[in-house]
Amino acid sequence: MKKSKNLIFASLALGLMSITGIHAQDKTASYGFKGGVNFSNLYADNVDDNNVLTGFNAGVYAKFPITNNIAIQPEISYTTKGAELVYNTLGVKGTAKFNTNYIEVPVLLVMNITDNFNVHVGPYAAYMVSGKTTNDSNLFNSQSELDTNDFNKFDAGIAGGVGVDLDVVNFGVRYNYGLTNVGKERNYGGTNYTFPDAKNSVLSVYVGLRLN
Repeated sequence: MKKSKNLIFASLALGLMSITGIHAQDKTASYGFKGGVNFSNLYADNVDDNNVLTGFNAGVYAKFPITNNIAIQPEISYTTKGAELVYNTLGVKGTAKFNTNYIEVPVLLVMNITDNFNVHVGPYAAYMVSGKTTNDSNLFNSQSELDTNDFNKFDAGIAGGVGVDLDVVNFGVRYNYGLTNVGKERNYGGTNYTFPDAKNSVLSVYVGLRLN
């Protein structure tokens, strides 16, 4: 796992270092805002469709063409992650949510299949800035802020998706597959455990607005 994280961060660093050189060579770089809806989950072994939490993402992007069909696209965004559990136990019905908020930086390789349609893939790194848990039921409601020091503040993984680029507006669907545990390993009563012993999984649908 450490090796995977090192490769991801190295790829991010190389991608960011190359931006200045690419921009100097090509004057058709584009910039803009983007935002949309997140459908996030936490997974241990396999990703499933249960416990999906709805959130959002918002940020900025830049696209630097390398050739007519290939570009590098770094982004920085504020994005929500987490999971939701709907329960009904012994007459107690409710919804429990685990919300985390990150500043996320993906560096994507964008490949144009047609003039307007592209596929994109690359590593991402993210930093947890806040979080909370809520529990709303037919008996009680509660909310608690998370101490980010109790969790792995850094998240990293692989992002991939498809996009449609028009003159000013662009649309896309992207999936982020996390490779790092959200929780830290702890010791209680001589027993080591990790909570939550799971990784982030996020499907995003977004709209972008090109500024130049």
